[in-house]
Amino acid sequence: MIFRVAELSDIKQMQVVRHLVKENTLSNPDLVPDKDVAHYISEKGRGWVCEVEGQVVGFSIVDLLENSVWALFVDPKFAEKGIGKELHRLMIDWYFQQTKEKVVLGTDPNTRAAQFYAFQGWIIVGHYANGEAKFELSYTIWSNRKNSAPRSEFYI
Repeated sequence: MIFRVAELSDIKQMQVVRHLVKENTLSNPDLVPDKDVAHYISEKGRGWVCEVEGQVVGFSIVDLLENSVWALFVDPKFAEKGIGKELHRLMIDWYFQQTKEKVVLGTDPNTRAAQFYAFQGWIIVGHYANGEAKFELSYTIWSNRKNSAPRSEFYI
C-alpha cells in the first residue's frame, strides 16, 4: 500500500472508488463532477490516495476554506485493512498543521462511517437539514488522542 497526496491524474480512479461504496452513496453520480474534485484537491484543500498495485483503492479530501472533510472513501474490497484510518490520519494531521480551527463533516447516522468517525474522536454536534449527522473535531481532542494510549482498532 502506498499513501500519497492526490494528484489531478488520480481523479478518474477516485471517482470509481466513490461510486463503489455501499454507504453515503450518491443518488446521482453527476452531482460530483471531476472539476469539483479537482477544485477541492488543488484549490480548497488537499486530498490523499491509497494505491495498491497502481490502483487507487481509497481517498480522502479536506476543505481548508470551509473547515470540513469533503470525502473519505475506501473500495469495499479493501475495507477493514486500515486504509481509511491512515487516510483519515494524514488528512487530519495536515489540516491541523494549517489551522487550529475545528473541522466538521456530515455522514449518514447509524452507519459504519458514523461509528468510525466517533471512534476517531469526532463528536456529533447536531444534524444537517438532509438528515446527516454533523460531526466536529477540535485540535485539542485530536492532539490529545494522538498522544494517548492506543485504542483497539476500528477500520473502514
